Amino acid sequence: MNAVIGLEDGTIIKGTGFGAEGIVSGELVFTTQYTGYEEALTDPSYKGQILMFTYPLIGNYGVSGNYFESDGAKAEGLVVREACPEPSHHLSKKTIFQLMEEEGKPGIAGVDTRMLTIKTRENGTMRAALINGSDDGAEAVSIAREQKSISDMDLISQVTCAKPFQIQSPYRDPYNPLNVVLVDCGRKLSIERSLLAKGMDVTVVPGNASVSMIESYDPDLMFISNGPGDPKKAESAISAVQNFAGELPIVGICLGHQIISLALGAETYKLKFGHRGANQPVKDIASGIVRITSQNHSFAVDGDSFEDTEVAVTQYNTNDRTVEGIAHEYMDIFSVQYHPDAHPGPQDSEEIFFEKVLRLAGGKQ
Repeated sequence: MNAVIGLEDGTIIKGTGFGAEGIVSGELVFTTQYTGYEEALTDPSYKGQILMFTYPLIGNYGVSGNYFESDGAKAEGLVVREACPEPSHHLSKKTIFQLMEEEGKPGIAGVDTRMLTIKTRENGTMRAALINGSDDGAEAVSIAREQKSISDMDLISQVTCAKPFQIQSPYRDPYNPLNVVLVDCGRKLSIERSLLAKGMDVTVVPGNASVSMIESYDPDLMFISNGPGDPKKAESAISAVQNFAGELPIVGICLGHQIISLALGAETYKLKFGHRGANQPVKDIASGIVRITSQNHSFAVDGDSFEDTEVAVTQYNTNDRTVEGIAHEYMDIFSVQYHPDAHPGPQDSEEIFFEKVLRLAGGKQ
């Protein structure tokens, strides 16, 4: 099929279409990870965005379905240099072409992704439109320019769970059962898997859950998940953190980190092109240790803006010194910007992070 991608600045790139025919629009963002396209495409944090891989060959080990981070593809579309039609892996059940078609998502191959990545780094993230089944570049540019800013979109409501549900850990301590309420702002399944693996039961509630709903589950800890869009749109979750601060241990990842920071009086801002990939270096201030992390975010926390002076920045990105972790001096609250659940990505921080969560919830060290 013919396919075209158009940017709001007038750039038009034609290529070969795959997946589903149709038109999608959103922010064009790039990720530097070499592997993990199955996880990335199904990560709810990519809702509202067209995902581009800087690595030139995508789909070479196929799609197994074992590594989905949600119930299906959440990125609006896919842009690659080359999509592999004949994958080789013993777990592979389908090709990247079949996945995109089944999920109703368009893709475009044969694109100079290096040029588009450099353009994004120089000019910042831009609105884009991808048309699969046509090469009308003028139409694509027009659609891109009509696309709303991601800060004007309510994306959490599109990816959160419809109603609460509970999962019992197979490793739970029957003499000291622990219940974590996971506020689903667009959670990755690997977060709940990591909590369950540590012996904690997980109660998943929608991103707009009320204080009374959360209280009704008598949680030992409240966990704010990752998710898409501007953290300032997560008004219910921000209110929940403000209500339970000092009463419950509170932990957050990615968007959850930004939500907790907003609740504690900080400001957030949109990065020029965001952090996406499995190679982001994060330095722990107390220990001086640098760990390599997996990240996917457009917004960041202003570490100098906390109204509560008892909140400390605990970690920062060594590339650009953006805030990667915070903690409250007296209340049991901490959060990180990266994904310690490590799917995809290095496992440098997974064990230490979830051990700390377990301790805060009241479990054994």
